[in-house]
Amino acid sequence: MFTEANISALRGSFNGAIHLPESESYDASRRLYNAMIDRRPGVILVCGGTSDVVSAVNFARENKAEVSVRGGGHNVAGKAACDGGVMIDLSAMKGIHVDPARRTARAQAGVAWGELNRETQAFGLATTGGVISSTGIAGLTLGGGIGYLMGRFGVAADNLLSAQIVTADGAILTASNEENPDLFWALRGGGGNFGIVTSFEYQLHKVGPEILGGLIMFPYDSAVDVLKYFRDLARSLPDEIGMQAGLVHAPDGSGIPLSGMIVCCSGSKETGQAHIEKIRQFGSPVMDGLGPITYEGINSMLDESMPRGVCNYWKSGFLSDLPDAAIETMVDGFAKCPSNMGGMFLEHFHGAATRVPVDATAFGLRSTGDNFILVSQWADPSQNEANISWTREMYAAMEPFFSGGMYVNYIDVDGDQRSVQSAYGSNLSRLREVKRKYDPSNFFHLNQNILPA
Repeated sequence: MFTEANISALRGSFNGAIHLPESESYDASRRLYNAMIDRRPGVILVCGGTSDVVSAVNFARENKAEVSVRGGGHNVAGKAACDGGVMIDLSAMKGIHVDPARRTARAQAGVAWGELNRETQAFGLATTGGVISSTGIAGLTLGGGIGYLMGRFGVAADNLLSAQIVTADGAILTASNEENPDLFWALRGGGGNFGIVTSFEYQLHKVGPEILGGLIMFPYDSAVDVLKYFRDLARSLPDEIGMQAGLVHAPDGSGIPLSGMIVCCSGSKETGQAHIEKIRQFGSPVMDGLGPITYEGINSMLDESMPRGVCNYWKSGFLSDLPDAAIETMVDGFAKCPSNMGGMFLEHFHGAATRVPVDATAFGLRSTGDNFILVSQWADPSQNEANISWTREMYAAMEPFFSGGMYVNYIDVDGDQRSVQSAYGSNLSRLREVKRKYDPSNFFHLNQNILPA
């Protein structure tokens, strides 16, 4: 599709690396986090800065090529790669600047949360970010951004102050409350539909470096009681405490199923310690890792459970209530999980994240409740059918308990317009109008796509 002549012309305005199918580095560059995705772009353009992004967008548009955009992390649906088109790779854009006086940070789109946390924590500052440190700031923020601090400070998108974006016509815009406010509204939850965001400016808050929290695990035969205890405890959580619960397999490879809770206490030590002691009064844990921990530590605690390069198939839904029947369905179903890498999680929503009006940003999950996620992972591709079938059956069993709404960052490879409608709800019509204004030809469509009005 791309001739020697047009690639040669591109080199005059593009300073980053160019990987073609015959390049030695091509295969490594096209590989994604999810090994189920195996696509072959016609060219991979690794951008060094905003001007490279402009050149890449113009090149793709002028050549009438399909475009995919890769940030710094791992979207499980594999939208970052395309077949035959232009893969615009931002992963080399790693600039971070922290302003401790203003409590702000500006970071480029290739930064991962672990990298941002390292810089902000040097000043005892943080913002809501991902719970896996290798998650990219770009995808997570543009999809809303669930994290341990959301009860206290809102989701990642609530802490976005401004963004620099390259649109489909190659223009560089700033989106903020003062400049292009309609675009700024849409970027806070609307994903990569409106252009390529090259940098993000965040509001930071005093957090850490040392906080209280960690992981506590229980035998699987007490899993129903563990999840019920989590549900009842979560109903009265103060803003400064974030909690998740889950069903997982022992990390030693034995495949032994376990149940557990993760706690992040980012506020006063007194509140955190009281909450930890309350949890310790329950049951007989097989592992108690609750106590002093760095904020960086809690955000990288689960990294090994989410390795790059294995097969992934996820499904999720939102639970405004967690009845006993839903808990029993989870526990009964997880016992049949065919892979010892699989997990099932409840991410609790409360506090600041739920006090933002639904229409204040494109991100519309503003109810108290739990985001349910099935994380199906396995290493052997010959097990695809068994794992995908189990995930679909488990999701179907849980579906009657869902209250509506979906976290856009968890929409899986099966995602369609029904998933997009569920994710955006009443905000979708406004998003379609913004899409029509900034990307009327749907140039950026390899995403959880919002169709132009």
